[in-house]
Amino acid sequence: MRLGYYDEAIKNACEYRKKEAPVMLAIESSCDETAASVVRGGRDVLSMSVYTQIPIHRKYGGVVPELASRSHVEKVAGVVDDALEKANMTINDVDAVSATYGPGLVGALLVGLSYAKGLAYASNKPFIGADHIAGHIAANYLSYKELEPPFVCLVASGGHSHIILVEGYNSFKLLGRTRDDAAGEAFDKVARALGLSYPGGPELEKLAREGDANAFSFRGGFNDGDSLDFSFSGIKTAVVNLMHNAEQKGEKLNRADIAASFQRSVVDTLCTKAVRAAKHNGVSTLALAGGVSANTALRTALEAEAKKAGLRFCRPDMRFCTDNAAMIACAAHYALMEAGPSELSLNAQPSKELAE
Repeated sequence: MRLGYYDEAIKNACEYRKKEAPVMLAIESSCDETAASVVRGGRDVLSMSVYTQIPIHRKYGGVVPELASRSHVEKVAGVVDDALEKANMTINDVDAVSATYGPGLVGALLVGLSYAKGLAYASNKPFIGADHIAGHIAANYLSYKELEPPFVCLVASGGHSHIILVEGYNSFKLLGRTRDDAAGEAFDKVARALGLSYPGGPELEKLAREGDANAFSFRGGFNDGDSLDFSFSGIKTAVVNLMHNAEQKGEKLNRADIAASFQRSVVDTLCTKAVRAAKHNGVSTLALAGGVSANTALRTALEAEAKKAGLRFCRPDMRFCTDNAAMIACAAHYALMEAGPSELSLNAQPSKELAE
């Protein structure tokens, strides 16, 4: 370790806090997108660069961790350079460097984390690790510049489905979570059963637009209770069993009707639990975040239910819904403002929990 790096990093972190609009360079590599972004003042997005690995993983029907890691290694330098070029900046114009350190695929996380540490060390910039779920929540700050805690946020993605009370920029309380499959995971599994290509969520939503959402009733008994937790495994299994039984009888079902009915069941469950959580915790704002927040049916339904309940509804612009580095820069900004820089010994935490 070069002597004096931490002294310089702490000094520069203090300078970061003093600036009216400090500049953060962030890297996101938790799964199958290699992303970098430059953000000023926590909320002003100067540039975004994303390389998606969807074509790599499509033929396997899902993300292959080893291939994801290798692709991140190949692309991270170019993506970072592209983000800086789009912002008309060099590393010298950046005030701090951040990267996602969890949760996610361990090998993928290590690529972005290591690259960010190297950049910070070589340029004497403070380094700050960011939580991926905190990043998804922070995506709302990028779309609503005036938004401040407290509020309740439904985080729905391929790997996570949480209802979070955002008490402060770096203070979170878990109100509810999935007991089994995440919402996005259930979407992907049902899409696979329907013969749709990867990524399944967007393909299922597209098919659902052609179907009757009331054609089938896919209900999970657990979701009818008062708990803020939810379960999607039973709904997914009900779909698979319906299709299997029909196949055995030689019956042909309308795939669009199945997709629409499944989607309605998941959306209804998420909306009911999220609105209940917001009302029970006395907040005036309900937010949506995560990859599934790009689902139009969920965005529309949750907005309508929030309005009925007298709640303000917030959801990120579409470009901030899926994995991106702008949301990581925003989350890292508030983490650095409160807690200071991270140690360069910070390791990837693939199973990191945002709140308990």
